[in-house]
Amino acid sequence: MSIHLDYAQTGELIKNIDNVYILTHQSPDGDTIGSGFALYYALTDMGKNAKVLCSDKFHKRYDFITQNYNDTDFQPEYIISTDVADTKLLGSLKELYKNDIYLCIDHHISNMEYSKYLLLSANSSANCEVVYKLFKAMGVTLTEQIAKCLYTGIATDTGCFKFSNCNAETHRIVSEIMEIFPNINYAEINRLMFDVKSHARIRAEREALDNITYYLDGKVSVICITNEMINRLNMSLDDFEGLTGLSTQTEGVEVGITMKEMEKDTFKISLRSVNDVNVSKVCQKFGGGGHIKAGGCKIDNTPAKKVISMLVDAIAEELN
Repeated sequence: MSIHLDYAQTGELIKNIDNVYILTHQSPDGDTIGSGFALYYALTDMGKNAKVLCSDKFHKRYDFITQNYNDTDFQPEYIISTDVADTKLLGSLKELYKNDIYLCIDHHISNMEYSKYLLLSANSSANCEVVYKLFKAMGVTLTEQIAKCLYTGIATDTGCFKFSNCNAETHRIVSEIMEIFPNINYAEINRLMFDVKSHARIRAEREALDNITYYLDGKVSVICITNEMINRLNMSLDDFEGLTGLSTQTEGVEVGITMKEMEKDTFKISLRSVNDVNVSKVCQKFGGGGHIKAGGCKIDNTPAKKVISMLVDAIAEELN
């Protein structure tokens, strides 16, 4: 179990360390990237050595966040993870660092407490909210680059402020950022995150919607991306990133499942809940977790039809 810290304690801890590796989760989204790079820029502004690591490449849409990153070589003394609820989410970095994580900064209620120290705020809509409040406690002077990181993370994890995790505190934090940096083009960040799509992405969405299936009288929808589909369309798995929101767009759907075949009969699964179903609880049955309305897990060595059956049965228990 981790030693839980508050914001002031975490701030003092960070002030007294150097040579830091910052770990972000696999299949990186705007929140793990935003919180990881915000921490990187803050640490380097303090004169410390820092480096951001991820098992997967960052999508080019995040170039405006990473463009000022200076990748230097040094031996790490401390490892910090950002927005990583479980070491399983570190991908290929897991075996290298799973036993050496000094501090985890997170907002997932399902956090597995794998680090020595933990700053956890499960009520925060995004990990970038946690990092913002940490910076305030530390007296960190925000820069425009840090502000872009924090805004991006909050915007992406709230679905551009549409999801139910978005609350009054979320809007207060974003308002403060926008007041300090009124010249940042926030509309352009939103456009890059939510509206700009490649031709391949358009094809991916069309394929996903053409193959969506429904269960439990239309209360559950399933989007299943298989290797056969990817190969047939001559696309990559990256082209199918970010399709989770499509699963809950159909009227009457309460839980949306998005499955992606990472390798034969191994599926990465994302669940989204519209109403009261606790999908984090569902995902925990399969070794995953997340939030009440957004969760994820991975199921290995199981054919797609069986995976769907297992997930639908678990959701049915929560609906009853």
